[in-house]
Amino acid sequence: MKDIIGKFDDGGPVFTYTILVLLLIIIVLFVKAILEKDYSKKSRSILASVGWLALAWGYMGRTFGLIMAFDNIAAAGEFVPQHMAGGLKMALIGPLCGITAFLLARLGILILQLKSRNESYE
Repeated sequence: MKDIIGKFDDGGPVFTYTILVLLLIIIVLFVKAILEKDYSKKSRSILASVGWLALAWGYMGRTFGLIMAFDNIAAAGEFVPQHMAGGLKMALIGPLCGITAFLLARLGILILQLKSRNESYE
């Protein structure tokens, strides 16, 4: 568990923990839609919007991570891998978290669409 929290911290806490909150929102919205049997376009649209937000937020974290890595190199005046490591971790972990949340949102939307179709056939 410490390793996972450490990775979230390496990915830039502002970005990774925000994406974690968005992931929890996606799960709550999906469970709510299933329990209330609300397979409407509105429910799917909200899930899609939160998923896209998580993806965009992750890539914004990537941009900040790369900027941080290049700033560290510029400050040192020479290329040393240790100066890039922190920025590259942030540049990779943020989008990974965002993509994961996005894919779970898309999976939820797919399930809601299938349930909507099955309900319309009955």
